[in-house]
Amino acid sequence: MLRRTFMATVVSLIAATPLWADAISDAMADVQKYAGKKAVWDGPTSGPKAAEGKTIVVLAADMKNGGILGVTNGVEEAAAKIGWTVRVLDGAGSIQGRTAAFGQAMALKPDGIIINGFDSVEQQSAMGEARAANIPMVSWHASPVIGSDPANGIFANVSTDAMEVSAAAAKWAFADAGGKPGVVIFTDSTYAIAIAKADKIKETIESLGGTVLEYVDTPIADTSNRMPTLTTALLQRYGAKWTHSLAINDIYFDFMGPSLAAAGIPGDGAPKSVAAGDGSESAYQRIRASQYQAVTVAEPLNLQGWQLIDELNRAISGAEWSGYTSPLHVVTKENISFDGGDKNIFDPENGYREEYAKIWGK
Repeated sequence: MLRRTFMATVVSLIAATPLWADAISDAMADVQKYAGKKAVWDGPTSGPKAAEGKTIVVLAADMKNGGILGVTNGVEEAAAKIGWTVRVLDGAGSIQGRTAAFGQAMALKPDGIIINGFDSVEQQSAMGEARAANIPMVSWHASPVIGSDPANGIFANVSTDAMEVSAAAAKWAFADAGGKPGVVIFTDSTYAIAIAKADKIKETIESLGGTVLEYVDTPIADTSNRMPTLTTALLQRYGAKWTHSLAINDIYFDFMGPSLAAAGIPGDGAPKSVAAGDGSESAYQRIRASQYQAVTVAEPLNLQGWQLIDELNRAISGAEWSGYTSPLHVVTKENISFDGGDKNIFDPENGYREEYAKIWGK
């Protein structure tokens, strides 16, 4: 049923020539692979039992970021199940704030550290201190590497496949534009993973024959100040040529709506916003209401919080990382009710809570 809905949307957009039709159909077929329900658990089924009485610290890059908040919520939920104490320290969106938070973390002498949403290279000095103190570290989006990243001292970096996320977002925009998208890409060069994702979006759009109008490097931490005026400037520069906005994170679209509305653009009009991550609650709300966002390629943020606790338990117990890469989900208005969509998050109905609890003996 979902496939028919996607393809019906595309049929009206397909250009007259068979070449365009094939390219658009192929792009949407690739997107469709990520649009269905995630009802089967494909993660680990064995591992060490819960280490008892541990205290851990979550170093959050910026708790105003919906992805980071969602992961933190999952960590706290999973920690309660495994029986650990969690302390969350908010870096508040700045390097100085994260440096101070890392210093606080080291003073607490935790049994483990979770780096949540900032590039590990930024805090190499502090991470060296943690390694010297034999404090295991796991992370979310701290590196382009998925899983074990010994070069950066990370036992396991948890993420979906960022390149698949970026390609899926780009292909949706290509098909939605009838094979002729004019794209503005938003990224943040503070993060290696953000540049890798944006580069993949650009590569995918251009390889399909679309146009990248502009590649915008603007800090995630300052989107509230920059995006309103930047949106207005881009509208003046490109006008109707700008069909889609593609960003590496939903947060860029938190602050575009008023500028688009002031220009007389309806909530479901162009440029349509497509996020290559993370699936924040505000993104779900915008998609559901057709208000200045059409798609998010969502990550299972709560599940990833549980995975971080499981990986840290493996590190503490002297085991190997699980080898699990969590699933992604292309969220549109047509399928938004799937897998926890009623809660405005991508929360797979695959029984992950029960599966991890069984591993831990809880």
